[in-house]
Amino acid sequence: MKTPLILSACRRTTVTLAVAALCAPLASTAAEPVKIGALMPLTGGLQAYGESCLNGVRMAVNEANAAGGLLGGKVQIIIADTQTKSQPSIDAAKKLTSISAVSGMVGALSSGNTIPVAQSVSSVDRVPTVSPASTAPTITRLNDDDFLFRTVPSDAFQGVALAQISRQEGKSKVAILYINNDYGEGLAESFTGAFESAGGSVTASEPFEPGKASYRGELSSAADSGAEDLLLIAYPDDGGITILKQALEEGLFQKFILTDGMKAEDVVSQIGASYLNGTFGTAPKALETDTSRIFQANYEKAFGELPPRPFIDSSYDAAMVLLLAIAKADSRDGADVRDALRDVTNAPGIKIKPGEFAKALRAISDGEDINYVGASGDHEFDADGDVSGTFEHWVVNEGRLETVTVFAPN
Repeated sequence: MKTPLILSACRRTTVTLAVAALCAPLASTAAEPVKIGALMPLTGGLQAYGESCLNGVRMAVNEANAAGGLLGGKVQIIIADTQTKSQPSIDAAKKLTSISAVSGMVGALSSGNTIPVAQSVSSVDRVPTVSPASTAPTITRLNDDDFLFRTVPSDAFQGVALAQISRQEGKSKVAILYINNDYGEGLAESFTGAFESAGGSVTASEPFEPGKASYRGELSSAADSGAEDLLLIAYPDDGGITILKQALEEGLFQKFILTDGMKAEDVVSQIGASYLNGTFGTAPKALETDTSRIFQANYEKAFGELPPRPFIDSSYDAAMVLLLAIAKADSRDGADVRDALRDVTNAPGIKIKPGEFAKALRAISDGEDINYVGASGDHEFDADGDVSGTFEHWVVNEGRLETVTVFAPN
């Protein structure tokens, strides 16, 4: 008499389990994480910047998760090493889009890595990429199907800023050695035009290949041109430090002008503070505002002292605009996210500052427009995905990298 009861109970249990099994995938889908990729140079010529920029991305993601995440799930960063090289960058980006199925990517840093990624991965797989550091002027007119954006201004402006500072510092004859890629060539051309228009003379301008053991030939040619100063457009570990050492060892140059790619503590520590004292350069940097101070305070709370390196704040901004665009689009699809990027950054709308992700989500939920005011500037993406910006005049003073002023170039 008890057996039918047992079978009935078993049937009920089976039905219950079957219903639970049918419902389980729906619950799993709802909790699926939202993924964004981080194309960072953890090795190679720009590795000095990789980890610090990655902290900027982590900070944005942590804030999003603290606000409850996106689309019913947490936000997850998938990190990929570009090695500061073109083909590894393409391979890394392809894995992010095809295997990890990210909704957007932050990076790369080097223009020479970002450009091929945009052309062969982002625009093909239709996943937006926001670079926090790629400044080559050629990016403006790149055929990327509007899938490449950047949170730093073009070197078409940095060249003008550097020329302006160089003339103010009394520089009149300058030789240029620049890394042979889009970043180096574009910045060298921009500086040359602005410097000579301001009455200066560029006595020589030569590209160099990264990773060589000796640059004495290039340095000798530059010194023979009659230059008083050497403008070095480089990365620390792709020839920059080697060139500085050999210039000093051979007595070819004693005075240097540097750019954003060489603004790193490792450069000073490896060359020696006394040899670089007074060396100056430029780098993208936001004016000090309530917004930039909020970012600095939040960063130091999360990671400790904010290093004097560029692109940490713009990396945070790159991640923030992607995350806000995902929220606005209410979608993980890359094309939908791309289409929402200008919606969350361009006026008009409720101003959103660093640390205000929860406020942004509430506004979006209420159908309000938002206008993200970034840590590195008030980003207004134009038709080419570019932003305007300001630059810092920085100097090496007693071994420290110090900001002299932040300004918009004439």
